[in-house]
Parts: sequence; C-alpha cells; structure tokens
Amino acid sequence: MTESKQLILDHEDLKWIASASTELNSILQQVSRYSDLARRHKGENNYIDLLGERVDLASKTAQALFDRVTSKILEKAAASSASPPAPPHIPFTVLPPPLRHTSSQSTVITTAPRVEEAISKLTAAVARANSVVKSSSASAHAPLPADIEVKNPKGNRELILLIEDEVEVAELAAGMLADEGYKVIVVHDGFAALKIYERIGKKIALVILDFFLPIMDGDAVFDELRALNPKIDVVLSSGFAEQSKISSMLSQGLRGFIPKPYTSEKLLVQVRSTLDAGRQAAR
Repeated sequence: MTESKQLILDHEDLKWIASASTELNSILQQVSRYSDLARRHKGENNYIDLLGERVDLASKTAQALFDRVTSKILEKAAASSASPPAPPHIPFTVLPPPLRHTSSQSTVITTAPRVEEAISKLTAAVARANSVVKSSSASAHAPLPADIEVKNPKGNRELILLIEDEVEVAELAAGMLADEGYKVIVVHDGFAALKIYERIGKKIALVILDFFLPIMDGDAVFDELRALNPKIDVVLSSGFAEQSKISSMLSQGLRGFIPKPYTSEKLLVQVRSTLDAGRQAAR
C-alpha cells in the first residue's frame, strides 16, 4: 500500500475521538441548560459561575481533540518525508507456497512472513485491549480521594451517594445504610453531587436523590447525572413531588421511589432490590 493510502488515524485514535466528541456534546448540553437557568433567574444562585466552568471545560476538550488529530497528521507527514523512495510499481507478486517439513510424528507448515506479521499484530492488539481492561478495573478499585468524606468507609457493601438537603434526614438515612454495611457519601445540593460523580462515578453503585433541593431540583440533577452516565442507577426520595415529573423521570430510567418520612425497612428494601436488579441487567 502506498503512503497516500495509509490511514492517518488508527482504530484507537478513532475510538478516543468518538469518546471525546460525546463528552464535548454532553458539556455543550450543560452549557445550554445553565445559560437558560441564568437567563430565567438573573442574579440568583451561581449559574454564571457554573456556566463559566462548563465553557472552560468545553474549550479544553475541543483543544484536546484538535491536538490529537493534528499531532497524528504531523507524525504521518514526518514519517512520509523520512521514508525511502517507493520501489518501481510491480503489477502483482506471486508468493511461494508454505514450506512443509514432514516427520514421522506430524506435518509442520511454515507460515509465510505476512501471516506471521498479522498474527504478531493481532497478539499485540489483544495485549493492549487487556491492558485497557486491567487499567479500568484498577481505577474502579482505587482508594477514594481523601477530601471526599465517606460514612462507614470500611463497609462490606456498595458505595451510595445520598443527595439530601435536610441535614437531619440525611444523617438518619446515612445511619440506616451504614448500619446495614453500605458506604455512604452525603451531599446537600445537586451541584456538589455532580462534582463528586464526575470524579468517582465509576465507584458509586447507587444514587439516592431528593426531589426538592436548593438551586436545582431533583429532576434537573437527574438529567445531569444521566448525561454523565446514561446507565446510572438512581432512586428518588420525596415526601411530595409532581406526579408528571416523577412519571417523566421513570420513563427516562429512574429505578425507583422511596417515600418520606424514611423507615428503615422501606429504605433498605428499595436500595437492595435496585442494586440487585442492576447487577442482573449487567450480566
């Protein structure tokens, strides 16, 4: 194959670009949401600051995409200029047949060089794939950041993110979960929850989300969490919420509902059933 026909971007590059493009699209959706909130609630809360953060993140992601593509183009250009002149065009090449070495025990076929090269490349690709899987697994089991407070950090059950603005209610629910062996992170508003999920979302097995929160309500937080992870497991907790909004959230993947006031039985049954259902679906 001549140099002009060689691909500038390999399979791994294309996978990375697709992932980064999806992330950029999600960030731009968040920018649109915060722009609308800032416009409708002028001077309230901190939407302008959040909008600025998302714009900065979008800029960095777009720059990373540009750098990745241009660096590959420059690498190919440099390799092309350094390579020896192409040999004269040959219409076709007849390859010799494989050499057969016969013994009394078996027949051994010597593989042609091009087949050996293909096998070598395939082996290297499998090794790279295994390395990525191991790296992802190690990341999921790495210790939690020291600045994130966890109730019952040595618990033998899953990590749960509890989003509840009423301190007493949050402490009560976190205590019930911790007594049952769960590890719990408690936050009191949606923005704090989103920042934590952006950092350690792969470690969080379930999110318990209050509907009425300061700054942005539970349905808006739910949308943002789903933008970060479309398969996220979230159960809603509320004493009262608009039925139409709950129905909409359920149609978008909400896993369940825990009514307030909390009872240990209802909370633990809903949490366990949601986690078990998610595990079954992943198989």
